Amino acid sequence: MSELNGKRVAVLVEKFYEDLELWYPVYRLREAGCEVKLVGPRAGETFASKHGYPAKSEVAAADVRASDLDAIIIPGGYSPDHMRRSRAMVELVTDAARQGKILAAICHGPWMLCSARCLQGRKVTGFFAIRDDVENAGGIWQDAACVRDGNLITSRTPDDLPAFMATILEALREA
Repeated sequence: MSELNGKRVAVLVEKFYEDLELWYPVYRLREAGCEVKLVGPRAGETFASKHGYPAKSEVAAADVRASDLDAIIIPGGYSPDHMRRSRAMVELVTDAARQGKILAAICHGPWMLCSARCLQGRKVTGFFAIRDDVENAGGIWQDAACVRDGNLITSRTPDDLPAFMATILEALREA
């Protein structure tokens, strides 16, 4: 299956990511024909998930240009709290938001969207514990398996991954 050949997607990685929220999108997007790169604060570094499963960043965020991407996926777990400590990672998401690129975040992933200051007036969901952060960043909270507001796609938990990925694939087909 190669319906999305030529589409380029960055999946952000940092320590304590939620295993399913990183790997399910990576493999599903590759299966659809996308070129997927794991992007971290530094290239070649291995990051352990919440459960200890390793993921090695292929490229440093500072070496990626949003203009070269069709989408950025931000998995949850506790990794977004570490991602947003990297200026280059926040700038990549901020630039992608300015350019109208597809930004998809699940669970605690919207923390990166808060740091990128791209939630003002946008409908969004995520793990219930970050609702205050999302609303304080100007987001309009919705409790749904997947919320799409234009280029912005968000979901709550690993249970929502099928809806999350279906929506991402639809957005990539439209892009």
